[in-house]
Amino acid sequence: MDKKVVRINKSFIVQRALTMRQMLEASALMSNYMHYTIRDKKQSIWIAQREGRAKDSNDRTQDSVLKMLAMGGEGSVLERLAEMNIAPLSLSYEYDPCDYLKAQEFQLKRDVEGYKKSTQDDLLNMKTGLFGFKGRVHFQVAELINDDLLKLDASLPKTELFACVSALIDRKIHANYRLYPGNYVACDLLDGTTTFAGNYSAEEKQTFEDYIAGQLDKISIPNKDVEFLREKLLVMYANPVINYLAASR
Repeated sequence: MDKKVVRINKSFIVQRALTMRQMLEASALMSNYMHYTIRDKKQSIWIAQREGRAKDSNDRTQDSVLKMLAMGGEGSVLERLAEMNIAPLSLSYEYDPCDYLKAQEFQLKRDVEGYKKSTQDDLLNMKTGLFGFKGRVHFQVAELINDDLLKLDASLPKTELFACVSALIDRKIHANYRLYPGNYVACDLLDGTTTFAGNYSAEEKQTFEDYIAGQLDKISIPNKDVEFLREKLLVMYANPVINYLAASR
């Protein structure tokens, strides 16, 4: 029933619990379907740049996603990727409602050998992510990367070539981040400086610090390491600034 609902929503299912051979076959089928949808049906597809979330907000494209996309289509690897008309999308939340859950998971993984989230934990993450407070939200779509793709050195070994494409997509995403006062406050609190003080007011700084304190209060685990958890929360909000500045150079 769940699969039918997903398909009604014009989504497609990524098979994961497969043997290596089955995974290759499923990936090739999905890639060919995506190429057909974009090339022949002239419809767009939204695909995540990686499996799961970057828990520290250090968003990076997985090479394996690009390898799957390049299994379909015609021509060289770069021509196959260009056929997909990739337009990197940046999605910026002022607040991540799951931030305290991610910080909690960092400590549990640190302290509990072999820790893995339960199904109940996953459901809580999904519910919190869907319905939790996000503040301001900004979408920004970059131009197609086709021209940039075809400028890359096609003679590079495939591993290096896919890494170059991933880096290209990451720069486009990072350069289009919408940064909020809390992002800059987080950077300064982490470093103990006022480097970015021109990007927030004293009131905005206090609001963000109160927010972080409130998120920390939501965490209830044995041997709660407040300093560790606070640092993890600040890193989540600081990384978008770090990546934005690196992409803008």
